[in-house]
Amino acid sequence: MPLSRPGQAARRLAVVAPLLAAAVGCGDAGGLEGAGPTPTAQGPARLWPELTPASSPAFEIGEVNTEVVKGVRVPGDDIRRVDPVRIVRAEIAGNPDDFDGPKAPYRDTRREMADCGRGPGHGKCPVLRPYYRDLTGDGHDDLTLGFPLLPGKTTAVRVYTVEKHRLVQVMAWEDALSGVELAGRSLVIRSPSEVAGYEYRLQWTWDRDQKAMLLTHDEMLRTGPRPHSRHPSSSAGGSRSASPNASPTSSTSVSSTPSPTVSPSASGG
Repeated sequence: MPLSRPGQAARRLAVVAPLLAAAVGCGDAGGLEGAGPTPTAQGPARLWPELTPASSPAFEIGEVNTEVVKGVRVPGDDIRRVDPVRIVRAEIAGNPDDFDGPKAPYRDTRREMADCGRGPGHGKCPVLRPYYRDLTGDGHDDLTLGFPLLPGKTTAVRVYTVEKHRLVQVMAWEDALSGVELAGRSLVIRSPSEVAGYEYRLQWTWDRDQKAMLLTHDEMLRTGPRPHSRHPSSSAGGSRSASPNASPTSSTSVSSTPSPTVSPSASGG
């Protein structure tokens, strides 16, 4: 049976008391030894307090990105019964203005969709194999899907859930990817940076009030030791090595970030 709070305190005291007694009875010259001066804590300094606080954002960046997927039904409200290829085709069909021109994101992707007869991950089908996990906390699986936007190096990442018998896209992002992971109710994307030795780490987390995956963390992190450090031992602490913690049953290349980890509950279709 778990200890109560008084019981936990008593157990800690029973462990600490003999150690204190041993320290007092020890024959050392005695006393505590200082570890050096302690740096003075500094609080945040507010800059330009005379500025009037802004009441609205300067740019529209689409923090809440949700959209009902038209033309795709969800049999029995089970997202695993929805064809991922059909979802991508519906997105392409909904963006007819992006088919022409050398930089049109869907141009070559649409052409290679013809090779998706056997489903994601077969032949030249650009649709990556899906991941399923409950990201919204409603007890039902949600769908994380990816497909390259050819001919560039950008990959589209999408998250879908089922709401009122409809398939709803609750997150969308396109980027050059160096790693993606599912962690709890979050989706983490790592992307290369133009600064050597660093990468971007973006994390989307489900927000039940907005009913969407919100960008909750946007960081630039070091990925290796400092190139000109005078103290090699200290630079090792800043290095971040990837450990493959994702465990899909039918998905490809999901690599983990320094934190958080992926539980075996993430599974592929």
